[in-house]
Amino acid sequence: MSKDDADLSRRRFLTAATTVVGGVGVAAALVPFISYMAPSDRAKAAGAPVEADISKIEPGEKITVLWRGKPVWVVRRTPDMLERLKKIGDRLRDPNSEVPQQPEYAKNVFRSRKPEYLVAVGICTHLGCSPTYRPEVGPEDLGADWPGGFFCPCHGSRFDLAGRVFKNVPAPTNLVIPPYKYLSESLLLIGDDKGAA
Repeated sequence: MSKDDADLSRRRFLTAATTVVGGVGVAAALVPFISYMAPSDRAKAAGAPVEADISKIEPGEKITVLWRGKPVWVVRRTPDMLERLKKIGDRLRDPNSEVPQQPEYAKNVFRSRKPEYLVAVGICTHLGCSPTYRPEVGPEDLGADWPGGFFCPCHGSRFDLAGRVFKNVPAPTNLVIPPYKYLSESLLLIGDDKGAA
């Protein structure tokens, strides 16, 4: 091999190596720009829809999902809970959800798309505390006539298992129902109800 052939071979190797290293460098430099275009956690918290897997919720249980920085409760109600909701309308301030704080599909006794599941923002409509989930009937601290629901420890507001506010408590309105839709039998999309039946 002549000296010119060796120099040419070396030049080709260096050119190829430089191209590969340069390509890797360009790709590494583009990663932050591409990831910058994806919505941040802050943007998601500001309003992007969130998915909730409801497949593992047992009857009577509640899970909490964060949407827009707020707790959203998903409660899987039992048949007994659903029956109790039908019997307490006279004790509620807005039993038919007349105050516009829920989508049209939640203007029913159960305030939901499917009676079995309640999806509600877990913030009291009085001063913004988060009520506790109290599904038991007639506990000693809430009284024998307590049908199960949500109790706000800050000022004593009470809500039934559909998030409807009781009369004579500080909270002026029912719990807010966010927009949502079912993506499947086991997956909810909270924050978007477009295209849902």
